[in-house]
Amino acid sequence: MSLSEIIRLVLQNVAPILFVIALVVAGFDRGKPVADRLLSWLLLLPIGLGGLWSAYFHLFQPELAARAIGWIDSPFQFEVGMADLAIGLAGCFGFFASFGFRAAVTLITAVFLLGDGVGHARQMIVARNFAVDNAGPVFWFDLILPVLALAALFFSRKSRK
Repeated sequence: MSLSEIIRLVLQNVAPILFVIALVVAGFDRGKPVADRLLSWLLLLPIGLGGLWSAYFHLFQPELAARAIGWIDSPFQFEVGMADLAIGLAGCFGFFASFGFRAAVTLITAVFLLGDGVGHARQMIVARNFAVDNAGPVFWFDLILPVLALAALFFSRKSRK
């Protein structure tokens, strides 16, 4: 694998890579209960920075983003980009915020990402769309991240009682 192929692979999988980094960092960060640490790092890295990364492509590279998903460019990408931007900013702020703020960001993110996952699955079934950003790591990330974040939120709340 050439250096350019490695760089492309990393750039296409920034959010899932940030997810793995969040898991590792949460394991080493010993300041709080494990659920609190995990929720904090999931909010900052894959939700926050990953959301900002996705926003950049939907807002400033829409043709590239659409092609990677297996779609044609559409005005709806601006709306998706703005949603990604809002969630990304909220995730970054959530790293430092109160439990209530974290809960709201986690719930909004879970609905958005699980909805994306359902949309990707539908595209695979109905349109036979197996493009890398429809059926690849992004699809699994859209399912695993919100479930883990919701679990961390639940156990974080239990540890506060």
